[in-house]
Amino acid sequence: RGNRNKNAVLIIVSVILLVPATLRCWAYYVPPPSFSRATNLPNEVFEWRGQKIRYQVAKAESPSAPTAILIHGLFVNSDHWRKTLKGLSEAGYNAYAIDLLGYGYSSKPPRESTDARKVNGENSRFFAEGEAILNDKTSEESRFSKSNKQKYQSVLRDVMLGTSTGGSRKADVDLRHPLSSPYNFYTWAEQINDFLREVVLPESQQQTTTIVCNSIGTISSLQAVIDAPELFDGLFIVNPNFRELHSAEVPFPEVSMPIVRLIQSCLRNYGYPLFQALAKPDIVEKILREPYHVHSAIDDDLVDVLLTPLLTRGAADVVFDTLSYSAGPLPEQLLSDPAYPALKVPVWVCYGQEDPWTPSQRVDNMITLDPVERVIPLPNAGHCPHDETPELVNPLLIEFLQRVKTSGRTLPKRSQPFFLS
Repeated sequence: RGNRNKNAVLIIVSVILLVPATLRCWAYYVPPPSFSRATNLPNEVFEWRGQKIRYQVAKAESPSAPTAILIHGLFVNSDHWRKTLKGLSEAGYNAYAIDLLGYGYSSKPPRESTDARKVNGENSRFFAEGEAILNDKTSEESRFSKSNKQKYQSVLRDVMLGTSTGGSRKADVDLRHPLSSPYNFYTWAEQINDFLREVVLPESQQQTTTIVCNSIGTISSLQAVIDAPELFDGLFIVNPNFRELHSAEVPFPEVSMPIVRLIQSCLRNYGYPLFQALAKPDIVEKILREPYHVHSAIDDDLVDVLLTPLLTRGAADVVFDTLSYSAGPLPEQLLSDPAYPALKVPVWVCYGQEDPWTPSQRVDNMITLDPVERVIPLPNAGHCPHDETPELVNPLLIEFLQRVKTSGRTLPKRSQPFFLS
């Protein structure tokens, strides 16, 4: 009887210790609906480092068909690929779309929580002061990741970047999130690669996949390729984002960045009423009219699937953390990184010519970067041509998939952007 009482006490103590940790994990996670309103596909969940990650897959008839993974942009989620998922599956590809940590229906642990610290991709990412820089990948492995990850100095000096007029300039690129937030490009890159290893490639029985990205999803995707080039065969960019609030992008950073930091701090501390005022269907519809040139693409389904996850617990904090992220890698820096596998993972870029956020001449100049084979301007499209003009983007994407799935890098590189006829 004494032993039974002792065991009962141990069980109670164990429950008391374990339940708070379980509640912490679930407190900032809201399960998605069974099916996506935007795609009519089942919403599935990937367990990643103790967090819940929502994803969708549109499958071809053959389970072993070639695969593509779709990486969304700023403040949206996998539903934003509603027209791409359908187009790729109908063309004979298995297409996966994932919600990055903090976005959509994926977990949103608070920045300073133990859970957030555990998943942070900046852990062991940077050389300590005085540590020798290695030309090859470090042999130190992440606590969670199954492969090495590229390490960097926390500030890269004299990096060659583009300008809005198509020129070039040098700038220092600060890579660390100023808040040490887990919502950074290194975390998302590791999430992408673990998802490929644990879900996509085993299910498809493929050795590699093609990564497709929009807006700031470009940066996570490029970092993912650098960290694990063996997982990829190509990268297709839809409207890259050059992150105008990055300390390397703002004019006169010595003067302007203290002002930017002050505004960011005010938003984090006092911005919730503003967030709640803007998080209304009619306001979201009006906001989308800026990046979208094709306003007819902004329907009720789009507004609903983008807004509803932004109303879940923790979403506003992720928005403010992201708006405070005036650091991190940049597209030209990553495409010029010696670790980028230019021969193995070629890059095509397309962009809407009516995009108010992406300087067209800067995108055009990406053709000078070694991994980039094509830069394709799309007429009458804005920042999200995969949703605005899928009749232009899907055929280009399928052409690229056919190119990387069936051949090595034999396509001649164009010195100028390629215009659609």
